[in-house]
Amino acid sequence: MRARWLLVLAVGLWLAAAGRDGFDRWIDATALPPLILPTSAEVLDRDGRLLRAYTVADGRWRLKVDLTGVDPRYVAMLLNYEDRRFYDHAGVDPQAMLRAVAQAVLNGHIVSGGSTLTMQVARLLEEGTTGEVAGKLRQMRVALALERRLSKDEILSLYLLLAPFGGNLEGVRAASLSYFGKEPLRLTPAEAALLVAIPQSPERRRPDRAAALAVAARDRVLARAVRFGVVDADEAAAGRRETVPDRRQPFPALAPHLADRARTEDPRAEVLRLTLDLGLQKMMEALAAETVQGKGDRLQIAIVVADHASGEILASVGSAGFRADARQGFVDMTTALRSPGSTLKPLVYGLAFDQGLAHPETRVDDRPMIFGSYAPQNFDRQYHGEIRLREALQLSLNIPAVVLTDALGPAKLITALDRAGVQHDIPGDQPGLAVALGGIGVTLQDMVQLYAALARGGVALPLIWRHGAERPEGQRLVSAVAAWEVGDILAGLAPPPGAPENRLAYKTGTSYGHRDAWAIGYDGRHVIGIWMGRADGTPVPGAFGADLAAPVLFQAFSRLKPALDPQPPAPPATLLVSNAELPLPLQSFRPRNAAFAVENAPQVAFPPDGAEVELLSRGLKVKVTGGTAPFTWLADGVPLAVGQGERETLLDLPGIGFVTLSVIDAEGRSARARVRVR
Repeated sequence: MRARWLLVLAVGLWLAAAGRDGFDRWIDATALPPLILPTSAEVLDRDGRLLRAYTVADGRWRLKVDLTGVDPRYVAMLLNYEDRRFYDHAGVDPQAMLRAVAQAVLNGHIVSGGSTLTMQVARLLEEGTTGEVAGKLRQMRVALALERRLSKDEILSLYLLLAPFGGNLEGVRAASLSYFGKEPLRLTPAEAALLVAIPQSPERRRPDRAAALAVAARDRVLARAVRFGVVDADEAAAGRRETVPDRRQPFPALAPHLADRARTEDPRAEVLRLTLDLGLQKMMEALAAETVQGKGDRLQIAIVVADHASGEILASVGSAGFRADARQGFVDMTTALRSPGSTLKPLVYGLAFDQGLAHPETRVDDRPMIFGSYAPQNFDRQYHGEIRLREALQLSLNIPAVVLTDALGPAKLITALDRAGVQHDIPGDQPGLAVALGGIGVTLQDMVQLYAALARGGVALPLIWRHGAERPEGQRLVSAVAAWEVGDILAGLAPPPGAPENRLAYKTGTSYGHRDAWAIGYDGRHVIGIWMGRADGTPVPGAFGADLAAPVLFQAFSRLKPALDPQPPAPPATLLVSNAELPLPLQSFRPRNAAFAVENAPQVAFPPDGAEVELLSRGLKVKVTGGTAPFTWLADGVPLAVGQGERETLLDLPGIGFVTLSVIDAEGRSARARVRVR
């Protein structure tokens, strides 16, 4: 008898073992769905903060997340409410199953489910249902298989990634960003409880559509959390007083143009990290939107901020708003080819200084000239006679810039642009003297790169916007002395009205026909470029770089930091002397290729420029030589004598002090002199 029982026991154990082995083989043979799922591509700033996210292929927001990126209290609430024995069971919890069945029998309907978090992950992976028996059995099999192939934390991370939160929101990170506008790393008890409650019935408990149901579900989670010591009663009471969000917030969409550019360059990357600073990017985008507000529906703006020491772009604003509107906000105006107006003049001067052709104190003629068939004019059609190059650049006079370009040769200017990494488009592919005045197409980003070279002591480096990108060696654009001299001149330019008095080295520019208004400036650390105009290239009547873009440049620096970084000291080899102390060849500019002065151009013969004269009772006597009668005389821009056939006349000045006298002849040519009247 005893032997028979032993045989029965042995057979029973063998059958149990065989059944267990067969069950194991059945579980091991489970075909699992893909465990590596596509997630939203993310563009991050220099510190890893989210600038912009993109939906996955089917339009869902599913952002990469794991346990390290989620508030531990949320995880504790989740496990407490959904699966308290998560770390103890093997994927299926018999106790939970028995409890669910017993509750259903006693109450006549389902009170609670017996699904573990692993089973929920199995359902989410296969996008299956919960009520079908076959579906439930499949979930159990997949859950058991998952537990054998993944760690508990990996399974929990899958739930954090896949849990549904209504609409096209998947995963706790997408939900936290959409409902609360923040990452889920720091959640209030009420926020954590709401995120635990929504996935149980994501469409019915969406707070933006069913606030009452969302509040009730959240409060049940808080009550259970108090019962099991996850939060205390006071925290739960405070949480119940919090309102739930009544709308979804837009996902971060900062630097949209640059983000799109990054994705185009690397479309398969899930994470793209840029050199931008999130806080600064927000400030510059806000400044752009504020600037165009109330100025018509077509005016556009672009801003680039860079650290010229490192060459990193810190903020890039391609438009005032990433919208398909009358401003054409989808167009990235930081990379659009536009005429730079006068903003190339500092390079012209720097090259002339570097070549030993001139010095900031060198005097040059500012008068009408013809260069072959090219007859440039100053923007205001007024001329200053002999003037120092320092003043000529600060006044942005056209004639001196063309004279210097003629002496250098336009090809040298184009070569310098190439060396600075400035992409350009030259009409007809033949560079002429008009290049110096903006007769070329360049981009805002490249112009900021050019000014960064001047700020860096004359060494050109490509600006970079991809974090960790390789930095090529710089190329010498101009000497350190020439770069400092240009910066010193630009830093002496008066700021716009209302802007702080500081030593910001900056230059403005206005393209032909008022199509583009520019302002680019730098201090000892940063460089900022502003472009304003219309994306379609049509004129903006009355738009000047000095009036439109320069105030925005100073505002941008004010938002960047409370005070400017000082400009560097002059290099030891810098010649800091007056005009009279310069070597004789540098005292007055003598172009290598002589330009022809316009014949018979008017000149103020009396009083001469810089003179001090006495105002007589009859008025101030003035005299013009050259030019064609009749003449019009102005004082500080106010006409005092019109249609004068004689070359001498008396002007009835309103008072004494400094005054700028101007004379215009019948052909529109002009001359002026600044004098002191006593």
